[in-house]
Amino acid sequence: MSASASPPRHSLALETLPQPDDTTCGPTCLHAIYRYFGEEIPLPRLIKEVPKLETGGTLGVLLATDALRRGYQATIYSYNLQVFDPTWFGLDATALVAKLAAQRKVRRSEKLKLACAAYEEYLKLGGRIRFEPLSGALIRRYLNRNVPILAGLSSTYLYQAMREHGPNDDDDDLRGNPSGHFVVMSGYDRKERLVHIADPLQSNPHSQTRRYAIDINRVLSSVLLGVLTYDANLMVIHPPSHA
Repeated sequence: MSASASPPRHSLALETLPQPDDTTCGPTCLHAIYRYFGEEIPLPRLIKEVPKLETGGTLGVLLATDALRRGYQATIYSYNLQVFDPTWFGLDATALVAKLAAQRKVRRSEKLKLACAAYEEYLKLGGRIRFEPLSGALIRRYLNRNVPILAGLSSTYLYQAMREHGPNDDDDDLRGNPSGHFVVMSGYDRKERLVHIADPLQSNPHSQTRRYAIDINRVLSSVLLGVLTYDANLMVIHPPSHA
């Protein structure tokens, strides 16, 4: 379906459970996608099975890898220049794996090394990576196929919230750093230029129901600014039969 042929609005019947704590937004969003496609996996079990970072939370590629291992297809649209050099955008999967492995050997950041290794595994399992420019048309392409989009983005920008500092992520506009988050895009309204968000964070500032519609420019900017926290990606996950 072309962008011009897209319906004026579209919404998927997708619901997220509230995330149990501040660091489990990723598995909670993945759980919502599995449920949307009819697979019931207990959320506590999924949280245990998805790898965690030492600093808390997880990476989008680790969520997508979990889906691959369960027989789903996964495509990641990445805007993370901390991991991927723009000169790699035209490389095939084999060449990308080689570049990621080489980068891992010369970098000092442990988080970057972990991300590189995770992407190597993801690609070897058959996961796909795309570097298409971020746009409303890209989002509508999948929503019109009734495929939700798991997004790794900057919650600081999405919520227009204060940056956070310290082990308890206290609000601190002077010493704080931006924070990352995962949400699911579940619909859109072209006329009003809105994206429908299913947000697992109960205390989000937009809606107590964990569902809200927000300006598309805010959403796109939040995704791109996710690069600050190793997010900045869209993950399209679905069963092979839904391709």
